[in-house]
Amino acid sequence: MPSNQAAWLTAKGAPLSIEPAPLLDPAPNQILIKNHAVAINPVDWASQNMGQDLFPFLKFPCTLGLDAAGEVIAVGSAVTRVKVGDRVLGLASGSGRGNQGAAFQEYTLLADNLFSPIPDSISFEEASVIPLGLSTSACAIFQKDLLALPHPSVDPKPLGKTLLIWSGASSVGCNAIQLGVAAGCDVITTCSPKNYELVRKLGASQAFDYNSGTVVSDILTYLEDKTIAGAVGSMFYTHYPYRIEFPSIKTWVLTKKILTVGNVNAIRAGHGLNATKMVLEIVSKAKGNKFVAMAMRYEGPVPDGVESKFILGSALADNEVGAAVYADYLPQALAEGKFIAAPEPLVVGKGLESIQKAFEVQMKGVSAKKVVVLL
Repeated sequence: MPSNQAAWLTAKGAPLSIEPAPLLDPAPNQILIKNHAVAINPVDWASQNMGQDLFPFLKFPCTLGLDAAGEVIAVGSAVTRVKVGDRVLGLASGSGRGNQGAAFQEYTLLADNLFSPIPDSISFEEASVIPLGLSTSACAIFQKDLLALPHPSVDPKPLGKTLLIWSGASSVGCNAIQLGVAAGCDVITTCSPKNYELVRKLGASQAFDYNSGTVVSDILTYLEDKTIAGAVGSMFYTHYPYRIEFPSIKTWVLTKKILTVGNVNAIRAGHGLNATKMVLEIVSKAKGNKFVAMAMRYEGPVPDGVESKFILGSALADNEVGAAVYADYLPQALAEGKFIAAPEPLVVGKGLESIQKAFEVQMKGVSAKKVVVLL
């Protein structure tokens, strides 16, 4: 077995340190991959900047990272979907479930229900942008306690319902559009006009400018003769993929700090709290499922008759949605070109030592791209 190196976070605010890391054999329901590309999510640099103030479960030193793509080098005894040498993408468990499952290292363990083979037509860097955005979207759209839509299919039956995805050019939004279409929905979304072509390529039938002063009325006009399947509020760039509940006041204080650090403007009409209020208003006035699955925490007033719930992006690891997406749908969808790796990868370096730089690049803000490091 080869040796392993990881990008360790040793304390709150400390720069990542490249040091040796343990390398374990996969359990029966796991695979071990050699990482070739990892993607950066705001939760990564938020963990570094805020540490246990934001995530009380963090124990230093720890290894971060959720998005991985690489080559299988060992297969657990119960895994039958891949063999050594296959190319895969997967959702790493991150520091919340043990360092060996985190992505920011040379080798990562992946659970059998959280990885998918990738075809030769998709590069490792392209594949690495998928896992967390896909997982968060899948939880929102398919979990029984959220929108509970039919599981995705490469040949879906039309539901006759419209699904609203707010911020469709974001990582969650790009995946949610495609999963909504794969569930049989007519999908509409919001984004900047420069990203209209992207979201339509992903399957959205209509795109609306989320910074327009008439975006709410424009969407409601479109929905006048339609039934909604609910909405996914992908309106904030920091996703919390762990099962941690925070008091509302503390959550909002920390959220504001993250926004300041990351240069993400949540004051503009199309983002953050303002976007949440607009989505809630649209759903309250539309006909159909008055439910909003939110990629940010919201403790403000909710219109009568509307239900909203925060998306726990890793929850699919413990329910039927994980296998339904990563095993039953995604391999065929990728192979047939019916699921696109999006947003576009922005490669900012190579090697574990480039991950710290990648944090800094993403903190400055990127649009319709996801920051990636090659290993």
